[in-house]
Amino acid sequence: MLIEMEGKPGPTSITRRHRRLSDAETRDRMLRTAIEMIDRDGLTVSLEHISFEAVIRAADVSRSTAYRHWQYKDQFYGDLVRELARTAGPPIVRDEISLIKHVLADHEDGLTTPEGRHRVMIELIRRLAVFDLEAVLASPAWRTYHALCATVSGLTDNDLRNQVQAALAESENTRIARIADAWRALTGLFGYRLRPELGTDFETLASVLTVAMHGLVVAAIASPDVAGRQIVASPFGAGPPQRWSLSALSVAGTALTFLEPDPHAPADGQRLTQVNRAIDAWASQRS
Repeated sequence: MLIEMEGKPGPTSITRRHRRLSDAETRDRMLRTAIEMIDRDGLTVSLEHISFEAVIRAADVSRSTAYRHWQYKDQFYGDLVRELARTAGPPIVRDEISLIKHVLADHEDGLTTPEGRHRVMIELIRRLAVFDLEAVLASPAWRTYHALCATVSGLTDNDLRNQVQAALAESENTRIARIADAWRALTGLFGYRLRPELGTDFETLASVLTVAMHGLVVAAIASPDVAGRQIVASPFGAGPPQRWSLSALSVAGTALTFLEPDPHAPADGQRLTQVNRAIDAWASQRS
Protein backbone atom coordinates (compact mmCIF):
# COMPACT_ATOMS: atom_id res chain seq x y z
CA MET A 1 0.00 0.00 0.00
CA LEU A 2 2.84 2.39 0.82
CA ILE A 3 4.44 1.79 -2.58
CA GLU A 4 1.20 2.55 -4.40
CA MET A 5 0.64 5.77 -2.42
CA GLU A 6 4.16 7.05 -3.19
CA GLY A 7 3.97 6.36 -6.91
CA LYS A 8 6.01 3.19 -6.76
CA PRO A 9 9.44 4.82 -6.11
CA GLY A 10 11.10 1.50 -5.34
CA PRO A 11 11.60 0.21 -8.91
CA THR A 12 12.48 3.72 -10.14
CA SER A 13 15.29 4.10 -7.60
CA ILE A 14 16.64 0.69 -8.51
CA THR A 15 16.85 1.54 -12.22
CA ARG A 16 18.87 4.68 -11.44
CA ARG A 17 21.54 2.74 -9.64
CA HIS A 18 24.64 1.95 -11.74
CA ARG A 19 25.78 -1.60 -12.06
CA ARG A 20 28.94 -2.12 -10.03
CA LEU A 21 31.90 -2.34 -12.41
CA SER A 22 34.56 -4.97 -12.04
CA ASP A 23 38.15 -3.94 -11.40
CA ALA A 24 39.03 -4.71 -15.01
CA GLU A 25 36.11 -2.67 -16.34
CA THR A 26 36.98 0.24 -14.05
CA ARG A 27 40.59 0.21 -15.20
CA ASP A 28 39.60 0.05 -18.86
CA ARG A 29 37.02 2.82 -18.58
CA MET A 30 39.37 5.14 -16.66
CA LEU A 31 42.21 4.68 -19.12
CA ARG A 32 40.00 5.10 -22.19
CA THR A 33 38.44 8.25 -20.73
CA ALA A 34 41.84 9.73 -19.87
CA ILE A 35 43.12 8.98 -23.39
CA GLU A 36 40.06 10.65 -24.89
CA MET A 37 40.72 13.73 -22.75
CA ILE A 38 44.40 13.81 -23.79
CA ASP A 39 43.49 13.31 -27.45
CA ARG A 40 41.12 16.26 -27.14
CA ASP A 41 43.27 18.64 -25.09
CA GLY A 42 46.82 17.30 -25.45
CA LEU A 43 49.38 16.67 -22.70
CA THR A 44 50.40 19.70 -20.68
CA VAL A 45 53.65 20.67 -18.99
CA SER A 46 53.35 20.11 -15.26
CA LEU A 47 55.76 21.37 -12.62
CA GLU A 48 53.62 20.45 -9.64
CA HIS A 49 56.41 18.22 -8.31
CA ILE A 50 58.54 21.36 -7.88
CA SER A 51 57.45 22.85 -4.55
CA PHE A 52 57.58 26.64 -4.47
CA GLU A 53 58.26 26.53 -0.74
CA ALA A 54 61.08 23.99 -1.25
CA VAL A 55 62.65 26.25 -3.88
CA ILE A 56 62.53 29.19 -1.45
CA ARG A 57 64.30 27.14 1.23
CA ALA A 58 66.91 25.74 -1.18
CA ALA A 59 67.58 29.18 -2.67
CA ASP A 60 67.96 30.63 0.85
CA VAL A 61 65.92 33.73 0.03
CA SER A 62 63.34 35.67 1.98
CA ARG A 63 59.90 34.05 1.81
CA SER A 64 58.18 37.44 1.87
CA THR A 65 60.35 38.73 -0.97
CA ALA A 66 59.68 35.63 -3.05
CA TYR A 67 55.91 35.97 -2.57
CA ARG A 68 56.10 39.68 -3.32
CA HIS A 69 57.71 38.86 -6.67
CA TRP A 70 55.40 35.90 -7.40
CA GLN A 71 52.07 36.33 -5.66
CA TYR A 72 50.88 32.99 -7.02
CA LYS A 73 52.96 29.90 -7.65
CA ASP A 74 51.58 29.65 -11.20
CA GLN A 75 53.38 32.92 -11.97
CA PHE A 76 56.63 31.37 -10.77
CA TYR A 77 56.01 28.23 -12.84
CA GLY A 78 55.41 30.40 -15.90
CA ASP A 79 58.75 32.17 -15.45
CA LEU A 80 60.43 28.83 -14.79
CA VAL A 81 59.11 27.31 -18.02
CA ARG A 82 60.30 30.36 -19.98
CA GLU A 83 63.77 30.06 -18.43
CA LEU A 84 63.91 26.32 -19.12
CA ALA A 85 63.04 26.98 -22.75
CA ARG A 86 65.61 29.77 -23.03
CA THR A 87 68.48 27.67 -21.63
CA ALA A 88 67.38 24.30 -23.00
CA GLY A 89 69.89 21.83 -24.32
CA PRO A 90 73.24 23.04 -22.95
CA PRO A 91 76.23 22.68 -25.30
CA ILE A 92 78.74 19.89 -24.80
CA VAL A 93 81.59 21.62 -26.61
CA ARG A 94 84.41 20.83 -24.16
CA ASP A 95 83.93 17.05 -24.34
CA GLU A 96 83.44 17.18 -28.11
CA ILE A 97 86.73 19.06 -28.51
CA SER A 98 88.52 16.50 -26.37
CA LEU A 99 87.19 13.66 -28.54
CA ILE A 100 88.12 15.45 -31.78
CA LYS A 101 91.69 15.99 -30.60
CA HIS A 102 91.98 12.37 -29.48
CA VAL A 103 90.88 11.08 -32.89
CA LEU A 104 93.22 13.49 -34.70
CA ALA A 105 96.17 12.43 -32.59
CA ASP A 106 95.46 8.77 -33.40
CA HIS A 107 95.28 9.52 -37.15
CA GLU A 108 97.95 12.17 -37.60
CA ASP A 109 99.52 10.38 -40.58
CA GLY A 110 96.21 10.36 -42.39
CA LEU A 111 96.03 14.13 -42.63
CA THR A 112 98.72 14.44 -45.30
CA THR A 113 96.68 13.18 -48.28
CA PRO A 114 93.12 13.88 -49.54
CA GLU A 115 92.21 10.20 -49.19
CA GLY A 116 93.59 10.06 -45.66
CA ARG A 117 91.78 13.23 -44.63
CA HIS A 118 88.54 11.76 -45.94
CA ARG A 119 88.97 8.66 -43.80
CA VAL A 120 89.84 10.76 -40.73
CA MET A 121 86.80 12.98 -41.24
CA ILE A 122 84.53 9.93 -41.59
CA GLU A 123 86.05 8.49 -38.39
CA LEU A 124 85.39 11.77 -36.59
CA ILE A 125 81.77 11.69 -37.71
CA ARG A 126 81.42 8.05 -36.62
CA ARG A 127 82.79 8.74 -33.14
CA LEU A 128 81.10 12.11 -32.58
CA ALA A 129 77.68 10.83 -33.62
CA VAL A 130 77.78 8.10 -30.97
CA PHE A 131 79.11 10.51 -28.35
CA ASP A 132 76.51 13.19 -29.04
CA LEU A 133 73.55 10.79 -28.96
CA GLU A 134 74.72 9.18 -25.71
CA ALA A 135 75.35 12.60 -24.15
CA VAL A 136 71.90 13.83 -25.08
CA LEU A 137 70.18 10.71 -23.75
CA ALA A 138 72.09 10.96 -20.45
CA SER A 139 71.40 14.67 -19.93
CA PRO A 140 68.45 15.77 -17.74
CA ALA A 141 68.62 19.19 -19.43
CA TRP A 142 68.12 17.62 -22.83
CA ARG A 143 65.24 15.50 -21.55
CA THR A 144 63.64 18.69 -20.26
CA TYR A 145 64.18 20.31 -23.65
CA HIS A 146 62.50 17.46 -25.51
CA ALA A 147 59.64 17.41 -23.00
CA LEU A 148 59.08 21.13 -23.57
CA CYS A 149 59.14 20.69 -27.35
CA ALA A 150 56.65 17.84 -27.17
CA THR A 151 54.20 19.49 -24.79
CA VAL A 152 54.44 23.24 -25.40
CA SER A 153 51.37 23.18 -27.62
CA GLY A 154 49.39 21.90 -24.62
CA LEU A 155 50.05 24.99 -22.48
CA THR A 156 46.67 26.55 -21.83
CA ASP A 157 47.97 30.09 -21.34
CA ASN A 158 48.28 31.52 -24.86
CA ASP A 159 50.80 34.21 -23.90
CA LEU A 160 52.95 31.73 -22.00
CA ARG A 161 52.77 29.22 -24.87
CA ASN A 162 53.88 31.85 -27.39
CA GLN A 163 56.73 33.00 -25.15
CA VAL A 164 57.94 29.44 -24.56
CA GLN A 165 57.78 28.68 -28.29
CA ALA A 166 59.79 31.83 -29.02
CA ALA A 167 62.38 30.89 -26.37
CA LEU A 168 62.66 27.35 -27.75
CA ALA A 169 63.09 28.73 -31.27
CA GLU A 170 65.84 31.07 -30.08
CA SER A 171 67.58 28.21 -28.27
CA GLU A 172 67.30 25.99 -31.36
CA ASN A 173 68.64 28.72 -33.66
CA THR A 174 71.60 29.29 -31.35
CA ARG A 175 72.40 25.57 -31.34
CA ILE A 176 72.06 25.33 -35.14
CA ALA A 177 74.42 28.29 -35.55
CA ARG A 178 76.97 26.58 -33.29
CA ILE A 179 76.72 23.31 -35.24
CA ALA A 180 77.02 25.21 -38.53
CA ASP A 181 80.17 26.95 -37.29
CA ALA A 182 81.70 23.62 -36.31
CA TRP A 183 81.01 22.04 -39.71
CA ARG A 184 82.22 25.15 -41.54
CA ALA A 185 85.52 25.02 -39.64
CA LEU A 186 86.11 21.28 -39.87
CA THR A 187 85.19 20.85 -43.53
CA GLY A 188 87.52 23.68 -44.54
CA LEU A 189 90.38 22.23 -42.52
CA PHE A 190 89.84 18.77 -43.99
CA GLY A 191 89.73 20.09 -47.55
CA TYR A 192 85.98 19.85 -48.12
CA ARG A 193 83.31 22.27 -49.27
CA LEU A 194 79.55 22.44 -49.74
CA ARG A 195 78.41 20.97 -53.04
CA PRO A 196 77.91 23.99 -55.33
CA GLU A 197 74.96 22.44 -57.16
CA LEU A 198 72.91 22.45 -53.96
CA GLY A 199 73.13 26.22 -53.56
CA THR A 200 72.83 25.83 -49.79
CA ASP A 201 74.75 26.81 -46.64
CA PHE A 202 76.09 25.27 -43.45
CA GLU A 203 73.04 26.44 -41.49
CA THR A 204 70.88 24.20 -43.68
CA LEU A 205 73.24 21.27 -43.13
CA ALA A 206 73.12 21.92 -39.38
CA SER A 207 69.31 22.11 -39.45
CA VAL A 208 69.00 18.76 -41.24
CA LEU A 209 71.45 17.14 -38.83
CA THR A 210 69.55 18.59 -35.86
CA VAL A 211 66.25 17.21 -37.13
CA ALA A 212 67.86 13.79 -37.58
CA MET A 213 69.28 13.90 -34.05
CA HIS A 214 65.90 14.84 -32.57
CA GLY A 215 64.35 11.88 -34.37
CA LEU A 216 67.02 9.49 -33.11
CA VAL A 217 66.61 10.77 -29.54
CA VAL A 218 62.84 10.26 -29.60
CA ALA A 219 63.29 6.79 -31.12
CA ALA A 220 65.91 5.88 -28.52
CA ILE A 221 63.68 7.03 -25.68
CA ALA A 222 60.85 4.86 -26.96
CA SER A 223 63.14 1.94 -27.87
CA PRO A 224 66.46 2.11 -25.96
CA ASP A 225 68.18 -0.44 -28.19
CA VAL A 226 68.10 2.10 -31.03
CA ALA A 227 70.97 4.02 -29.44
CA GLY A 228 73.11 0.89 -29.17
CA ARG A 229 72.20 -0.81 -32.44
CA GLN A 230 75.26 -1.26 -34.66
CA ILE A 231 76.39 -2.85 -37.88
CA VAL A 232 79.88 -3.81 -38.97
CA ALA A 233 80.61 -2.05 -42.24
CA SER A 234 82.94 0.21 -44.20
CA PRO A 235 80.59 2.83 -45.66
CA PHE A 236 81.52 6.08 -47.38
CA GLY A 237 85.10 5.02 -48.06
CA ALA A 238 85.85 4.80 -44.36
CA GLY A 239 88.60 2.22 -44.59
CA PRO A 240 88.59 -1.12 -42.71
CA PRO A 241 85.17 -2.34 -41.45
CA GLN A 242 84.15 -1.00 -38.05
CA ARG A 243 81.08 -0.85 -35.87
CA TRP A 244 78.67 1.83 -37.08
CA SER A 245 75.71 3.04 -35.05
CA LEU A 246 72.47 4.19 -36.64
CA SER A 247 73.24 7.75 -35.56
CA ALA A 248 76.69 7.64 -37.18
CA LEU A 249 75.27 6.30 -40.45
CA SER A 250 72.61 9.01 -40.39
CA VAL A 251 75.05 11.86 -39.73
CA ALA A 252 77.69 10.65 -42.21
CA GLY A 253 75.13 10.04 -44.95
CA THR A 254 73.62 13.48 -44.46
CA ALA A 255 77.00 15.22 -44.33
CA LEU A 256 78.26 13.60 -47.52
CA THR A 257 75.05 14.57 -49.28
CA PHE A 258 76.02 18.19 -48.63
CA LEU A 259 79.83 17.98 -48.85
CA GLU A 260 82.48 17.09 -51.42
CA PRO A 261 86.29 17.32 -51.64
CA ASP A 262 87.43 20.82 -52.47
CA PRO A 263 89.65 20.61 -55.59
CA HIS A 264 91.31 23.87 -54.57
CA ALA A 265 92.26 22.78 -51.06
CA PRO A 266 96.02 23.14 -50.42
CA ALA A 267 98.08 20.04 -49.74
CA ASP A 268 100.60 20.45 -46.95
CA GLY A 269 102.25 18.53 -44.16
CA GLN A 270 101.25 20.88 -41.33
CA ARG A 271 97.59 19.93 -41.31
CA LEU A 272 97.41 18.59 -37.72
CA THR A 273 98.91 21.76 -36.26
CA GLN A 274 96.52 23.91 -38.28
CA VAL A 275 93.52 21.80 -37.32
CA ASN A 276 94.36 21.84 -33.59
CA ARG A 277 94.97 25.58 -33.64
CA ALA A 278 91.66 26.23 -35.38
CA ILE A 279 89.80 23.91 -33.00
CA ASP A 280 91.27 25.70 -29.96
CA ALA A 281 90.21 29.06 -31.39
CA TRP A 282 86.70 27.77 -32.13
CA ALA A 283 86.35 26.30 -28.63
CA SER A 284 87.56 29.48 -26.90
CA GLN A 285 84.83 31.48 -28.65
CA ARG A 286 82.22 29.28 -26.95
CA SER A 287 83.69 28.98 -23.47
